[in-house]
Amino acid sequence: MSEHAAHVVLDELRRRPEVETELIDAASLPIPHDEAGAAAKDPVFAEAMNRADAIVIVAPEYNHGYPGLLKHVLDTNLPEYIHKAAGVVGVSAGIFGGARMIQDLLPVLRELGLVTIFWDVNVNNARTRFDDGGELVDDSFLAIDKFLDELVWMATTLRYGRENVELGAAT
Repeated sequence: MSEHAAHVVLDELRRRPEVETELIDAASLPIPHDEAGAAAKDPVFAEAMNRADAIVIVAPEYNHGYPGLLKHVLDTNLPEYIHKAAGVVGVSAGIFGGARMIQDLLPVLRELGLVTIFWDVNVNNARTRFDDGGELVDDSFLAIDKFLDELVWMATTLRYGRENVELGAAT
């Protein structure tokens, strides 16, 4: 169901002419499953993170947490994330829409240097939100405009800061 939600977010992002976007599936990245951390960096993924002003993470909630593979993939990059905006879309079969996963992931994102936005998207009861082909059939939960407005604002502001404000120079 997370893949379906990711395509909904991708479609919404593509409707914004000021946004260039791509979908990266963490499960498809050629990253070894060991304890190598940044040494396991995939150069294509790292370059995508370098180009990005923001990232949207769409992830399922597993047993009140985020997927281990997501954490492993995120840990392969560090400098690429510094002062970049991040928003999270939680997906779950239950009523909370990944809220517990999001609350656990936010401190991790901050530790990686990402700046998390104030809004999240929660896809609850995911099995009833999409048809068998992955098409959205119930968008009553979808509060994505506010989420994307905040993400674009934060990304724009942080890009300006990265390009124009020397770290430590702000008073």
